[in-house]
Amino acid sequence: MYVFFYIFAATHKKTLNSKFMKLKIVVLAKQVPDTRNVGKDAMKEDGTVNRGALPAIFNPDDLNALELALEIKDRHKNAEVSVITMGPTRAAEIIRESIYRGADKGYLLTDRKFAGSDTLATSYALSKAVEKINPDLIVCGLQAIDGDTAQVGPQVAEKLNFPQITYVEKLESFENNKLVLVRRLERGVETVSTTLPVLLTVHSSATPCRPMHAKRVLKYKHAHTTTELQEQNRDYTDLIKEFPYLHIEEWSAEAVKADENHLGLGGSPTKVKEIESVVLTQKESKQFTEKDQDIDQLMKELLETRVIG
Repeated sequence: MYVFFYIFAATHKKTLNSKFMKLKIVVLAKQVPDTRNVGKDAMKEDGTVNRGALPAIFNPDDLNALELALEIKDRHKNAEVSVITMGPTRAAEIIRESIYRGADKGYLLTDRKFAGSDTLATSYALSKAVEKINPDLIVCGLQAIDGDTAQVGPQVAEKLNFPQITYVEKLESFENNKLVLVRRLERGVETVSTTLPVLLTVHSSATPCRPMHAKRVLKYKHAHTTTELQEQNRDYTDLIKEFPYLHIEEWSAEAVKADENHLGLGGSPTKVKEIESVVLTQKESKQFTEKDQDIDQLMKELLETRVIG
C-alpha cells in the first residue's frame, strides 16, 4: 500500500558547493523480527511483538537505504555515513553489519523507556537522536517488515522540519548540493530534484546493498557497545583507548534529551484492541465464470475466510 508521497524542494543554511566540505549522512535502520518465521508466540498479550521469540534480521528496505547512502558517499569524497538504530543491545549487530558494508560509524539508541513504542514514539526518539548529529541528509527504508506502516520516515522528517522525498528507487546525480532522484510509483516512475537538507525513504526496488567487505569485517569485527563489552566481562576501557574506532556509542533517552512523556507505551497513542492469528490453508479448487452471480459468490467466500477484508 502506498501511503506517503510528499515532494519538497529544500533550502539549507549550510551549503555543500565544494566537494571538500563535509557531507553528513544519517541512515535510520532497524533490526526486525523475521516475519517469515512467525509462530504462535510471535505476539504478546499487550499487542506488542515478542521479539525474543523470533530471529532478528536487518530490515530489508533499510539495506536499500544504506546502499543509496553509500552511493552518495562514493560521489562525495568527504561524506560521512552514520547509522542510527533503536532497540536492545543485540541491535548493535546491524550497526556492525552496516560498517562492514561501508558505513563510517553507528549509534545505538537504547533504553527501557523506549519499550513498546509505536511509530509516533519511535519517530520522536529517532528525531532527538538525529538532532545530536545535525546531518545534511537522512536516508531510511520505506517501511519495516514488522509493521509495514511506512510512517516513521515521514514522521521523523516532520518533527525535524525536513523536506522529504519518498519511494526513492534510484540516484541519478548529486552535484552542487542538488540531488536528482527517481521515485517508484504505483503506475510508473517520476524524476525529481531537491537540495539539502532532505529526508529520503527508499523503495524495496532500489539497488540491493553491496556485500560486506572482507577487510572491513576483519577491522571492525570487535566493534562493540559498552554494554556488550560489559556482558562479555571484557576490559573495555583499555580497548576503547587503544582502538577508538571500535567503540559503538550508546544513547539513552536522557542522552538525546527526550521527554519521557513521548516515549514507550505511555507515549504511544496506538493501542492494539485484539490479536487474531489467521492461517491460510489450501483447499479444493473451484472454478468461477464471469457471471455476476459467480463473482459475487467468490467475493463472499474471500471475505468469510478473511483472505481479504
